[in-house]
Amino acid sequence: MTGGHEGRCSAELPRPAPRRRLLARLVPGRRDRAAGARRTARPSPARRRLGRLQWRLTLAYTLITLAGVGALSWLVIRTDARSWQSAEYEDMHRRAAVAVSLIYYTDAGIQLDGLHDDEATGAGAQVIVLQAQGGRLRRVFISRGPGMDVEADAVGRIARRAMAHDDTVSTRARTDGGDPAYLLALPYYQDQTQRTAGAVVVVGDPAKGRAEHHRLVVAVLSGSGLLVLLSAATGYVLSGRSMRPAWEALDAQERLLADAAHELRTPVAVMRGSVDIADSDPGGLHSHLPRLRRATDRMTDVVDNILTRGRLQATDTFRPVPLRLDQLVEQVCEELPVSRHRVTTCLDASVVTADPALVRIAVRNLLVNALRHGRTPGDPQDRAEVDVTVRGTAVTVADRGAGVDPDGLPALLERFRSEGGGTGIGLSLVREVAATHGGEVTVRRRPGGGSAFVLTLGPLQRSAGRRRAPRRAPDKDSPP
Repeated sequence: MTGGHEGRCSAELPRPAPRRRLLARLVPGRRDRAAGARRTARPSPARRRLGRLQWRLTLAYTLITLAGVGALSWLVIRTDARSWQSAEYEDMHRRAAVAVSLIYYTDAGIQLDGLHDDEATGAGAQVIVLQAQGGRLRRVFISRGPGMDVEADAVGRIARRAMAHDDTVSTRARTDGGDPAYLLALPYYQDQTQRTAGAVVVVGDPAKGRAEHHRLVVAVLSGSGLLVLLSAATGYVLSGRSMRPAWEALDAQERLLADAAHELRTPVAVMRGSVDIADSDPGGLHSHLPRLRRATDRMTDVVDNILTRGRLQATDTFRPVPLRLDQLVEQVCEELPVSRHRVTTCLDASVVTADPALVRIAVRNLLVNALRHGRTPGDPQDRAEVDVTVRGTAVTVADRGAGVDPDGLPALLERFRSEGGGTGIGLSLVREVAATHGGEVTVRRRPGGGSAFVLTLGPLQRSAGRRRAPRRAPDKDSPP
């Protein structure tokens, strides 16, 4: 593309050394842009706050999950421990009941022969039979196999309690080595008198189900830890998704501010430089007014583009309605400032569903781009010949300039990419308007030179008729 009118306008002003130094100070240089890029690479305070908020939500979600999983794990472990204890006591009570049933009396006294060969008193928990004699308890039977050396006083106490309550009694005790032990006592009776004659005491080992219980504890804690880690990852993802609208709003705000800072900097600097130069030469003020007017027009276009980009980023402000695309394009062409350029229209009657304000901005940006960069090479008056066509849902703006490589269109439609005097936001805004309407922007080379930009909108509703209206502006050197 050819250069924009800003470069030629600069040639119309005097070129004293103070002016160059002044504009060098006002217009940002490459070093300043690089420093600005480094500053924007760092996360803003708002982004850091949103990041901290996301981590706090993740931590809260993890702590809540940890509390719930911890309580459930404690309940499972405690229930399992009690179940093992209950199972051990039930086995001890069974052995004690069997032992009591095998004890009987004859004229010769207590008979314990049935205890020696029974399975209940053979292996497993230790069975001790105590007989009351003159207020004392004497051990008359101890089962075979390894037993636990429980304190004799503890065995005697639980036996007396069982005899006194005439019922089963259980408790915990300690061995001589300090290890825990279970004790269960069941009274037995003299056959002739039916009086309590003694008690059977069974000694249980708490370590019997300890290995299984420990395996359960390890499995529960490992599963709980993995579940907490999974909940932390899930919380981070969910908090990120819940905060996505906030991130998108922040991105839109930062892009809007970046657009404003980038686009307004140059016209403001040009206006400031022109005012300072005119102040140093009050007699030549009139010669600087065209430059100030062009800078003001450019600032107006920039503000309109930035506001339109803000509307596109706020999705709830998109209001498509049925409209006559050909009439809207004709109005945009008629609103162009009077200039020496030639704009020719070929409009088919067409009705599309679109947002009129957004389409108006997109068409105007295409026209301004064609008038700025589409000047016909070799034209003595440096004029641009632009052809505007509406067919169906497509608006084509063609010029006779140097042309654009279609392969380079994606880069050209990026923000702040302008090879001439443009703002760097106009064509990117056209692409966003097209995408909002479900369309696209394409470009092709014209036979004989030049480029043709095609803006395609949404589905067509009605198309009929054609009208062609050449439009020639008076020869007045006042570029748009």
